[in-house]
Amino acid sequence: MTRRNMIGSMAGAAAVAAGAPFASAFASTGEGRQQLKGNIRHSVSQWCYNDIPLADFAKACREMGIEAIELLNEKDWEAVNKAGLKCAVGYATDWGIPRGFNKLSNHEKLVADFKSMIPKAAAAGVPNLICFSGNREGMDDREGLINCAKGLRQIMPDAEKHGVTIVMELLNSYGHRDYMCDKTPWGAALCEMVSSDRFKLLYDIYHMQIMEGNIIDNIRKYHPYIGHYHTGGVPGRNELDETQELYYPAIMKAIVETGYKGFVGQEFVPKDKDKLASLRKCIQICDV
Repeated sequence: MTRRNMIGSMAGAAAVAAGAPFASAFASTGEGRQQLKGNIRHSVSQWCYNDIPLADFAKACREMGIEAIELLNEKDWEAVNKAGLKCAVGYATDWGIPRGFNKLSNHEKLVADFKSMIPKAAAAGVPNLICFSGNREGMDDREGLINCAKGLRQIMPDAEKHGVTIVMELLNSYGHRDYMCDKTPWGAALCEMVSSDRFKLLYDIYHMQIMEGNIIDNIRKYHPYIGHYHTGGVPGRNELDETQELYYPAIMKAIVETGYKGFVGQEFVPKDKDKLASLRKCIQICDV
């Protein structure tokens, strides 16, 4: 199961009933909430753990000291809030990654969807809504930049009024073939064109390692444009450990040094059968 598959089927299947396979994992977390250092606000993408019922997953996350679960539809926001967590990043539209703001023909629906969802997100305490550039499909990057800015400017008054940030995700255009917002300088240029504190980039470390590398320097250079972070091991998008090429403690320290106060979302796909143990381990790696 990939994130692309999850976004493509956002209606989703019914939640899996809670059962024995998860009981030992929950017991191992203990009754109290794990104490973390507080320099990183930890979040996690739900799609990587979609076989665990959301209520059970939220309970386990809270025990680990995680503050938020993300990439959730509106129907799931209340359940996360009831568990004492936030939804760090929500969806505003049922359109996925390929159909974004770079096509003028997409603006009518996208603008309407975001205008409808922004006040709902504010009411539910969801600080960010995710958006995408869309695929190039032969379009010049400059034209896409202009078109994205035209569409996003239409929703900025609503975002500013309600205090909700719209974050456009930087993705690699190999796995997400032909995706336009695949380089940090392009995203930063879009932020300048939109010219609102309520439009930022979702800097996905996994994707940007593939596209441009130089992660720490780019975080330091472009941090004013970044509103959210995602993690993931390279290669393979798996655990953030010694099996991959990125050293996350140094990356997290660089993020802290920029003064960033938002969430860092774990978005790796666990290889370990005990997914919650993998998540706990990677939270500890990132808790600098």
